[in-house]
Amino acid sequence: MHPKLHAHDLTRTFGPTHALGPLDLTVAPGEFVCVVGPSGCGKSTLLRIAAGLTRPSTGTLEIRTTSPRPAAMIFQDYGIYDWKTVLANVRFGLDVQKAPRKEANARAHDWLTRMGLADFAGAYPSALSGGMRQRVAIARALAVEPEILLMDEPFAALDAQLRTILQDELLALTQSTRTTTLFITHSLEEAIVLGDRVLVMSARPGRVIAERRPPFPRPRTGDIRSTPEFTHLKGELWDLLRGEVHQEAIPA
Repeated sequence: MHPKLHAHDLTRTFGPTHALGPLDLTVAPGEFVCVVGPSGCGKSTLLRIAAGLTRPSTGTLEIRTTSPRPAAMIFQDYGIYDWKTVLANVRFGLDVQKAPRKEANARAHDWLTRMGLADFAGAYPSALSGGMRQRVAIARALAVEPEILLMDEPFAALDAQLRTILQDELLALTQSTRTTTLFITHSLEEAIVLGDRVLVMSARPGRVIAERRPPFPRPRTGDIRSTPEFTHLKGELWDLLRGEVHQEAIPA
């Protein structure tokens, strides 16, 4: 089975700064891969290269898909349009695809219902909480039925309780859709709850220095947070990361 995403010998420099790589990465169809690492290690750069927003300096990153909408990206700052209603925001990708309006509205309404936002279809983002705005961003991304979902710390700006709720919602959602997902996060808890695999990146220039598979079969729920296995893996990941975070904190 061919991987959905394959990066080989990938690097990115910004002027004199070597930001990323060399890095190799493979994501299988239907797999949820989480990437953790210290600030400035190139996690977001990796995702922007995958989304086609940034070009690699050397190496390749290939997304193998068959549909006209291969990838959708969700950012930390929601990335939704303040001047469009919630319904129009969720329908946006379908409008770009020139989907028939009746079909696009039906699919957008379906995703708003799944995300608990059906009553806010006519509202504008300014009337929504941060968590609701992020739900709109997720609904917009999934409404186009992407083959791969790219998520850049989508819950980082939310408070701890809301973050936990949205983690659990995303977990249930991606287990039902089996959408291939590459998820960037600072949160070890988030990575363990959501991921089939957790990749640990080094301090800049970011390289993959370790890989762990959370020992929790799917379908899983957020209840795994209270297990000894969860606590052990979180400690193990932090031990791997601690030295990299310390290295990043030392001035060059």
